[in-house]
Amino acid sequence: QVQLVESGGGLVEPGGSLRLSCAASRIIFSMYDVGWYRQAIVKQRELVASITSSRITNYADSVKGRFTISRDNARNTVYLQLNSLKPEDTAVYYCNHKLSLWPWGQGTQVTVSS
Repeated sequence: QVQLVESGGGLVEPGGSLRLSCAASRIIFSMYDVGWYRQAIVKQRELVASITSSRITNYADSVKGRFTISRDNARNTVYLQLNSLKPEDTAVYYCNHKLSLWPWGQGTQVTVSS
């Protein structure tokens, strides 16, 4: 079945940047609409960005203008560039089909703190 591996998280100060990667196996990523989700402590998982197979992107209002989703079909990977990070961006970040159809990976922790 589909396997997703997220990476690139870490501890960063407010205003900093990170680039998250999501690598997929056992699936041709380019054929699907993919989303980045995040889940903070005691909050529900939310979709923050998505990209279609034709590279049309969409963002949650809370991250619009700061986050950028992209895909490299040759590497079967989807990225999320996080800029101007805020403490409220602290969460575990996951990738999945835009409709959450695949098994969840382990996620990657992003912590924004001074």
